[in-house]
Amino acid sequence: MQAFMPENLPLKDLNWVEFIPLIGNARARIAEFDGLLQGIPNPKVLLSPLTTQEAVVSSKIEGTQASLEEVLEYEANPKKFEEKREDIKEVLNYRKALMYATSKLDEIPLSARLIKEIHKILLSDVRSNTGILGEFRSGRVYIGKAGTTIQEAKFIPPEAKEVPKYFSNFESYIHIEEKDPLVQLAIIHAQFEIIHPFWDGNGRVGRIIMPLFLYYKKVLSTPMFYLSSFFERNRDEYYLKLLNISQKGDWNSWIAYFLRAVIEQSQINIEKAKGIHLLYNQKKEEIARLTNSKYNIKVLDFIFSYPYFNTSQFIRQTKINDSTAKDILRKLTSIVINLEEKGSGIRPNVYSFPQLLNITG
Repeated sequence: MQAFMPENLPLKDLNWVEFIPLIGNARARIAEFDGLLQGIPNPKVLLSPLTTQEAVVSSKIEGTQASLEEVLEYEANPKKFEEKREDIKEVLNYRKALMYATSKLDEIPLSARLIKEIHKILLSDVRSNTGILGEFRSGRVYIGKAGTTIQEAKFIPPEAKEVPKYFSNFESYIHIEEKDPLVQLAIIHAQFEIIHPFWDGNGRVGRIIMPLFLYYKKVLSTPMFYLSSFFERNRDEYYLKLLNISQKGDWNSWIAYFLRAVIEQSQINIEKAKGIHLLYNQKKEEIARLTNSKYNIKVLDFIFSYPYFNTSQFIRQTKINDSTAKDILRKLTSIVINLEEKGSGIRPNVYSFPQLLNITG
C-alpha cells in the first residue's frame, strides 16, 4: 500500500446543497449553546467538569481506561488509583493542553506553533510517548489493528518528508474564510488526521483543535464546545467516514456526519450547561443560608471546579483560614457535599459534590 497523498485545501466540488439544512440546524444549536455560555458567570469555572469529561472521553477513544469520577477523585486522593495512574495522567495532560491552548489563543493564532505546543503538553511524561514531543514525525506511520503489519494497514498517512508541505496548506486553510465555519471545521479535523503529523497523539490533538477553531473564528465566545462524546458513541462510523475520504474520496459523507455530530451533541451540551447553571443558582442560595459567610462565592466556585476535593485543596485554593474552612465544610457535609473518606493524621478528608457529578457524567 502506498502512502496517501491528501487533496490540497480548500476542497473543490463539495455538495454544498446537501449541507444547507444540516448547516442551518447546526449553526442554530451552536448559537443556542453559546448564548448559554454568555449568560453563565465565569463559564470556564462553572463548566470545568465538562472540560474534564471531554478529556476523559477523547482519551478513551485512544484506549485509556479511566472514568470521569476516577480522574476527578484522583486529584483529591491519588493513592486510591495508583493502578490507573498512567491512564489518568494522560487525561490530565489532555485537560492541561486544552486549557493552555485556550489561554494562548488571545496571544498567538491557531497555528503550527500552537499545535506543536499542545502536542508537547499532551504527551509529556506518559507511557504512550514515542518520538520527539512537539515535533513532526520523521518516519512512516500506518493505521491498522494492533499487531498488523504495514502490508495489512487500513491507511498509510503521507511520508514524513511531505508532512511540512501538507501541514503548511492545512495551516493556511485555517485562516481563510470558508463558506461555512462548521463545514470548514469538519474538513480541518479530517485533514489533520489524514496528514497524521506526529508519531502519536494525533487523534487527541485533532479533537483539541475543534473548540479552539470555533473560538478563533468567533463562532463561540468561549472555547468549550466538545464533540468527543458523539465520536465515542459512534466510534465505528467515525473511523469509517474518515477512512472513506482516503479510500473513496468521499468528503461529502464525512462532512454530513460531522454536522450531525454538532447537532446531536449540541443538544446534549445545552442540557448539561442548563442543568449546571440551575444547580449553581440553587446552591448559591443554599450555601449562603447554611454558612452565612463572606466566602460563599469562593466556596461555590470551588466545589463546581472540583467535584472531588480534599480539605487541603479546599484551604489552599480558597485561601480561607483553616478553622473557618473546616467549619464551612462541616456545615455543608451531608447537605451539599458528601464525606467520601475520613482522614486521619496528616491525611485529609475527601469530599464529593454528587449533584454536579450526576449532571456531568
